[in-house]
Amino acid sequence: MSLTQYRAFVAACDLGSLRAAGAATGFSQPALSRQIAALERSVGVPLLHRQARGVAPTEAGAALLPHARLLIHEAARGQEAARAAEGERAPLLIGSVPSATAALVPHALARLRRSAGLECTVVTALTPRLTGMVQARDLRAAVVTDVPAGLPDDPDLRAAHLADDEMVVIVPADHAVAQDSTIAIERLSEELWVEDNASSAAVLRRLATRAGFEPRLQHLADDLSAKTGLVAAGLGVALVPGLLVPALRADVAVLRLTEPATRGIYLLTRRDELGLENLADALESAATPLRTRRA
Repeated sequence: MSLTQYRAFVAACDLGSLRAAGAATGFSQPALSRQIAALERSVGVPLLHRQARGVAPTEAGAALLPHARLLIHEAARGQEAARAAEGERAPLLIGSVPSATAALVPHALARLRRSAGLECTVVTALTPRLTGMVQARDLRAAVVTDVPAGLPDDPDLRAAHLADDEMVVIVPADHAVAQDSTIAIERLSEELWVEDNASSAAVLRRLATRAGFEPRLQHLADDLSAKTGLVAAGLGVALVPGLLVPALRADVAVLRLTEPATRGIYLLTRRDELGLENLADALESAATPLRTRRA
């Protein structure tokens, strides 16, 4: 058994998807699957349930998971100690929700590299998984949101508010309302909607209920990239984070809502985690345009 196999297994459990875990660890999906299969052969029992829409640990996998985390964590601490002894710093491992990885976090990491010479490695996932990884010390920190099911109620964690993000609607570039800069959501009551996760769908339903209609969810995309691709192809419209707008493709149009929903963006850390001042400052700076836009 190798640390690489343990990392592949933990990433698959945390992200619930072999494809996402492969992207997070730098493997192709087949290569990641081979790593996990090799670990299963070594342990002698199946560790993952492989399902149509993802993976989940078996009972044996759930029993192994905390030990796998501990091995990875201790290996990372040993590496950091060895590098510190030679005057080097290991990359900072942080997490981020997908929209922040697309826009906010890269600006902060570039600033960190310029100002502090600090390198970071980013794991992209949704808030519930990132929360678990911060709790388990697999991540030093994570950029998360308070959309349903909200921020964690854990006294060991600290959530520092960075900014509020306004949700917007995207439509195909040739849609009848594509030239409107602002729209009431009830004008889209007959449209088919594309969603990519339960939290975003909950926000959409809340907005639609307030406007007096039930949204027709036609497609469930795997991620934001697939979500925007389905919209660009004319297969529906979608609610997306305003934070994502600078990274959107050219064949969709962005519409602000007359009565928008907003979500808070936070830096999540453990309360006993020290030495993250540079990261917090860089994220605060990167979030300034969002605060200015909302002011």
